[in-house]
Formats: sequence, C-alpha cells, structure tokens
Amino acid sequence: MAMVEEHMDELIRTAIGNKQLVEFTYGGRRRVAEPHVYGVLRGKYQLLTYQVGGESSSGGLPNWRRVDLSGISGLRLLDEHFPGPRPSPSGRQSKFDTVLAVVE
Repeated sequence: MAMVEEHMDELIRTAIGNKQLVEFTYGGRRRVAEPHVYGVLRGKYQLLTYQVGGESSSGGLPNWRRVDLSGISGLRLLDEHFPGPRPSPSGRQSKFDTVLAVVE
C-alpha cells in the first residue's frame, strides 16, 4: 500500500478535526469541499468529501465526492468552517477498509 505524503496527511487530519473547508485540484478541476472521511479502500488512500464549490465533471453541486489522494494537488485549508457531519445518501460512499479520520 502506497503511503500518503506526510504534509497532505497532516492537512487532511487538521481539516477534519477542525471541520475546515479545503480547496484542491482534482482531475484538472478546482474543488472546494468539506472533508468528512479519510481512509483506505483496497490499498488506496481516499477522502470522502461534500463538495460545495469549484468545478465538477460528474454532476451538480453541492454533492458527495470520493477522491483518491494520489490525484489531488495544491491541497490547502480555507478559513471557512462547516458545522459537522452530514447525512450520507448511501452506505457505499462511506465504506472504507480502514478509517483514519472522520468528522464528529
């Protein structure tokens, strides 16, 4: 299993712990999202987000998005916070082999 860069790991854990919005580029598109679950699925580090801004190639916003950390660039924390967990539309989106951090 490939390890995630230490700096990115730290930023994600901080964002989840502080309920802080993040901005990053994924698939060539800028995204603004609430990070909800950080974990590993089938050997890949992933982040389940509720995307609230930026661009998406897979439908309207806001909406749930699951992203592979290997595809994220330019991750940064924003000053804006979100209130906490949101109801997930289906259990399949939040399924991970290992959960590393989750919004409480």
